Amino acid sequence: MKTIEGLTAEEERAAEMFRALGNPARLRIVAELARRKVCQTGDLVDVLPLAQSTVSQHLKVLKEAGIVRGDIDGEPCYCLEPDAIRFVMEFCEAVGDPGRCDPASGC
Repeated sequence: MKTIEGLTAEEERAAEMFRALGNPARLRIVAELARRKVCQTGDLVDVLPLAQSTVSQHLKVLKEAGIVRGDIDGEPCYCLEPDAIRFVMEFCEAVGDPGRCDPASGC
């Protein structure tokens, strides 16, 4: 992937998170974790048409991006990282601020 110089720390963090969320399976995992609050890996395999190893790999990507956190104490258990979800929401709100552009003025 081509690197863009001069990105802010927030832009770099957002890019990493959006890359992780850009996969439909990972997006579905995030939606399931949001719905369930806490989830074990085996539970996710039951709702996705993916092998256990594939779900684990997707969880690893999400964890590396800081979107989920998980503890391995017997059966792996993962949940959403509240600060990460808040960050994504705030980033999207800032980018999508309707005050920045008025379509009537031709921007």
